[in-house]
Amino acid sequence: MRPLLPADPAAIGGNRLLGRLGSGGMGTVYLGRSPAGTLVAVKVIRADHGADPAFRARFRREAEAAAGLTGRWVVPVIAADPEAREPWLATPFVPGPSLSEAVSGYGPLPARSVRILGARLAEALAEVHEAGLVHRDVKPGNVLLAPDGPRLIDFGIARAAGATTLTAADAVVGTPGYLAPELARAGGPVPGPAGDVFSLGCVLAYAATARGPFGGGHAAAVVFRTVHDEPELDDLPAELLEAVGACLLKEPGARPTLAELTALLTGGRPEEEGRDWLPAPLPRLIAERSTRALDLPAPEPTRLDTAEAGTGKLTRRRLLAAGGALLAVGAPVAWFGTRRGAGTPPAGSRRDLPVLTLGLQADLTGPGKATGRAHERGMRLAVDRHNAGKDAAFRLALRVADDGGDRARAARTVKELAADPTVLALAGPTWEAAVPDLAETCTTAGLTLLLVSVNGLEEAQFRRWRTLCPTRPSWDHIVNPVIHYLTNVRPSRRTAVVEDAVQDAAGGDEGWRISRELQQSPPAGGSVSVHRIPAGGSDFAGAVRDLTAAGADAVVYAGISPQRAGLLARALADAGFQGPRAGIQPIMEPEFLAAAGPAAEGWEIGAFFTDPTAVPAAAGFVSAYRAAYGEVPARWAVEAYDGVGLLAACLTGLGEDARDRAGLARRFPRQTHEGLAKPLAFDADTHDLTGTRVSHLYRVESGAYRYLGLYPDVT
Repeated sequence: MRPLLPADPAAIGGNRLLGRLGSGGMGTVYLGRSPAGTLVAVKVIRADHGADPAFRARFRREAEAAAGLTGRWVVPVIAADPEAREPWLATPFVPGPSLSEAVSGYGPLPARSVRILGARLAEALAEVHEAGLVHRDVKPGNVLLAPDGPRLIDFGIARAAGATTLTAADAVVGTPGYLAPELARAGGPVPGPAGDVFSLGCVLAYAATARGPFGGGHAAAVVFRTVHDEPELDDLPAELLEAVGACLLKEPGARPTLAELTALLTGGRPEEEGRDWLPAPLPRLIAERSTRALDLPAPEPTRLDTAEAGTGKLTRRRLLAAGGALLAVGAPVAWFGTRRGAGTPPAGSRRDLPVLTLGLQADLTGPGKATGRAHERGMRLAVDRHNAGKDAAFRLALRVADDGGDRARAARTVKELAADPTVLALAGPTWEAAVPDLAETCTTAGLTLLLVSVNGLEEAQFRRWRTLCPTRPSWDHIVNPVIHYLTNVRPSRRTAVVEDAVQDAAGGDEGWRISRELQQSPPAGGSVSVHRIPAGGSDFAGAVRDLTAAGADAVVYAGISPQRAGLLARALADAGFQGPRAGIQPIMEPEFLAAAGPAAEGWEIGAFFTDPTAVPAAAGFVSAYRAAYGEVPARWAVEAYDGVGLLAACLTGLGEDARDRAGLARRFPRQTHEGLAKPLAFDADTHDLTGTRVSHLYRVESGAYRYLGLYPDVT
C-alpha cells in the first residue's frame, strides 16, 4: 500500500480513504474504512472510461448482478455508484496476497493446497455463473489467499472492451496465458462458462508449477501457443493431471462442468476443511498484513473555511490548505504560480512518480529460510523508507522469489527474474552454492546482482561476472577482527591455530583461509603454531596438550563446525587454559553454546554481520523492524536494508537513465554508501569491497553472543 497523493479524495461514498492499493489503465484502487469501521477496497474508474455510455451501462448492470453474490469464496460488491463522474465500487478488503504474488515470492503450492484452491474457486465461479455473469479474467492476480481459503475478485466489472490489445486490429478481453482459445480472437464467440473453466485450469497449473501451461513471452506468442499447442504439464503432480488436463481441452464443450471439476479434484470425497491449507510462511504473511491494515488510522477530514470573517472571499492561504477537499468534491482548483510560472504544480505534488523494481531471490522455505526471511524483511523496510521520503525522484517496488534452497529451482527462478525487464537489480542468493548460476544469468542479462550474506568468488570470477555487487567481503577478511583483538586488546605473542579436517557437508576452504591469514599476519607480530585434527579424529585434548606445551598465549579454531568448536572449548577448559579463545562466523550458532556449555564463556568470534540493536545509528531501523515484525532484527536484515540504500543511491545518480540496467551495472563500482552495518565502497576493477571496516567482533557472555564492535573500532 502507498500513501494517498495530494490530489486524491479524502472519502468516496462515505468511505474514508487510507491509502492506495494500486493503479492502472482503468483507474485506482484505494484502501478505505467504511462508516461502520470495516476495511474496504474502493475501485474508482477513470472519467474517460465513464464517458463511454456503453461502458457505463455494462458497469451498472454487472455491479447490480455482483451485489447479489454472497458465496464464501467470492468478494462481493457491497456498494457502487455507476452514475458518478468517475464510477466506483467497493468490496470487502482481503489482506492476503494474490496467488501470483504468493507463488512468485514463495514457490509453487503443494498438491493438497492446489486441490483445495481449485474446489473453492470452482464453487465461486458456479455462483458467478448462476448470477448471469462470466468472469472473463480468471488469473492468479484475481485470486486472493485468505487463511480459510481463496477469494475470487473482479467479476468482469469495470473491464473496457479491448482491455488486452494484441494489435491495433485484433483486440480481446482477458489475459494471454489464461485466455481460452475460442476467445483469443476478436469477433469470436460470446464468452461463456467454459472459458472460465479453461482459465481456472491455467490458474491451477500455475499454482502447482509456478508457470503457466502455455509458457511466457510476447502476448501474441502465448496466445498462438494456447490456440495451437498442447499445454506443458510435465511438472504437474500426477494427482492433478486429470483435472487440469480436462480444463485445458481446446473444445469448450469437452471441458468439465464446475461440478464435474470439483469431483475430479476431490475424488468424490467430502470437501476438505480449509484450515492450514496454505504452506508456511503464507499464513504469517497474511497475519502481518492484517495487523498493519487494522492499525492504520483514518486521516482527519480536511476542513474548508468558506470565507474570511467579514468577507465573501477565500484567501490564497485557505485555498491552498483546502486543495485536497476541493479535489475530493470535484471543484476546480487553480495552482498559484510564483517563480515556477502559472499552471506548474508545486514541488512534491506530482501525481505519479516512476516506479523502479528491485528483485530478491532467497531461500524462504528451505533450510536457510531464516536468512532468506531476514533479507526480505530488511529490504521491505528499506523500500518503505525510501518511498516515504519527500524528495524521492522515484518509488521503489520489490519482487520476491523463493528458490527453496534448491539448486535446480534457483537456476530456473533467476532466469524468470532476469527475463522481467522491470527488474533493474537483483539481491541474492542467500546461500553460497547458488551464486554461480545466478551470476552467469545476471551477467548475460546485464542485471546487477547484489550479494548480501554470501560471497564465495575469486577475483578471476569477478572479472568474468561483471555485474556482481558483493556487499559481503571474502573469507580472507573474517579473521581481521580476531587478529586486531589479539594484537591491540589482549596481545598474543604465541598464537595456536587449531585446524579441523572434519568439515560440515556445506563447508569449503574457510578454515584453510583462516589458518593462512593468521600465519601470514601473526597477531602482535609474534609466532603462529598449527595443530591439526585429522579427518575422522576428535582428539582435541591431545591438540590442547600440544599447544599448551608450545606456550600458546591464545587459541584460534580454524574450522566451521559449531559442535566440534564446542569440543575444543571443553578441552581447553578442562586443561585450565586461561588465554583468549576465538573462532569465526560459522560456529556462531546455538549448537556451539550447547556443545561447549560454560566453556563457551569469553570466546571471541569474527563475523560479517552486525547487531543493529547495539549500533546507535540503527535505532530507527530496529524500532521499525520491531513494529513491523514483533521481534528484534535477525542476522543480515540490516545488511539487506543497506543494500537497498546502495541501489537507491545508484538509481538516483543515474537520473533519467535509472531504467538502464547496463548503466546501473557500470555505476555501482563507483558508488559509495554509508550503511548502518558498515560503509560500502568498491574496487572499480574487482568489484570487491574496499576499506578495512567490513567485519565485526562478538564475545560469548552469559550464554549469549554480545556485539563488541566493527573492526578496527574494537577496544
